[in-house]
Amino acid sequence: MSGEFIAFLTLSIIAIMGGVLMLNLTKVMHMMLALVFTFLGIAGLYIMLSAEFVGVVQVLIYSGAVTIIMIFGIMLTKHNAESETNGSVRSLLVFLAVLAFGAVMYFAVNNVDFTPVTKDAALHEQNTKQIGELLYTKYIIPFEVTSVLLLVALVGAIILAKKDDGEEGDYHE
Repeated sequence: MSGEFIAFLTLSIIAIMGGVLMLNLTKVMHMMLALVFTFLGIAGLYIMLSAEFVGVVQVLIYSGAVTIIMIFGIMLTKHNAESETNGSVRSLLVFLAVLAFGAVMYFAVNNVDFTPVTKDAALHEQNTKQIGELLYTKYIIPFEVTSVLLLVALVGAIILAKKDDGEEGDYHE
């Protein structure tokens, strides 16, 4: 077995197990930690595919920023700490869902033609430069719309968190 295959197998197992653990764990903070492992495994797979920029963005944005925002969202909202579902039924449903997803992915990947479209296009060379040029020339409007959308979502989350605090204060008076 080659080192590349062992690295792929290890990263794949980390990503899959992180996802399965996230679905099976009952404490929200443990679920978030499992999600971080999934994100890191996927970032490693991106790096193995010679998409270093996407791998680094995966670590910075998803493993870092999105996870922190989710943790803040969990901390700012009220939630019931007790689990209402039966553990064995939940485990069975998770197993069936993972099995179904695996079957769909197997048949989808099995039917894909992996022959390159053009041999002149070197996508793995200077991919960060290519992404930057496309992002700031051809796709500048969607890029800016996405940043405005994220800002609106952040402001909305703050307003909802403040509204919950205001209602809580009214009940205690």
